[in-house]
Amino acid sequence: MQKPVFGPYQTLKVELDSSEFPGVLSVKLNRPDIRNAFNETMIDELTRVFSQDALHSEVRIITLGGEGPAFSAGGDLNWMKRSVSLNLEQNLTETRTLSKMFATMNECPKPLVGFIHGAAIGGGVGLTSVCDIVVATQDTQFSLSEVRLGIVPACIGPFVTAKIGATHSRALFISAERFSARRALEIGLIHEMVSDAIALESARGRLLGNMLQCGPQAMSVAKKLVLDLTWPERREQQTDCIEYVSRTLAELRVSPEGQEGLKAFLEKRKPGWIP
Repeated sequence: MQKPVFGPYQTLKVELDSSEFPGVLSVKLNRPDIRNAFNETMIDELTRVFSQDALHSEVRIITLGGEGPAFSAGGDLNWMKRSVSLNLEQNLTETRTLSKMFATMNECPKPLVGFIHGAAIGGGVGLTSVCDIVVATQDTQFSLSEVRLGIVPACIGPFVTAKIGATHSRALFISAERFSARRALEIGLIHEMVSDAIALESARGRLLGNMLQCGPQAMSVAKKLVLDLTWPERREQQTDCIEYVSRTLAELRVSPEGQEGLKAFLEKRKPGWIP
């Protein structure tokens, strides 16, 4: 089967691995000369990747990283400068588009693993927050710096707060202080800290190798389960939580993937989805 081709993209590198880690879609921010700051083109392209390319049947896992010295410095200065001349309605159109991008990434049914290095500032913290698993190098610097510009991290707010909680969000939103990967680990923004780029690549291999042992449908349902149980508007839709979780497991047990996984375990063999 011919490997699908995604794009073309101006601000991203998008490629599906078919050899070492089959089914892993690598998405890299690709504006290294300006530290992967994002503008309207990158916002549109990230929305497109996670609403279209990521849904391809061959994609099992998505990784997110950045080319060059930093993961993402947040908003492009030229893009931000243009917002000064926009009226309220024009600004609202733009901020809704940005919010939709983060929501699309957050709700993408495929597991999203972030590999962060250098710096994640402003919207870069937002991108970190929508990842399901995050590994960062120990020299990475983080900051929610918006109040220094007289604005607030509103569009990324729901995702950052869901990740690190209200107490850390209040402190970091208000202070705009720069913080280390160590603190990011302590507050739950990232899940693992490694020494350098070589260790980051090693962690990538370890994580992906492990995740490819897992049922693709099960990982997707597991992600949806957590979102449904924790996001307020989704939690409210589950009027009977016990019935919801019971049905979720029962339906997986009778699904082809669930049947294959349980039979493989009982028969002491690998399930069919393992490459």
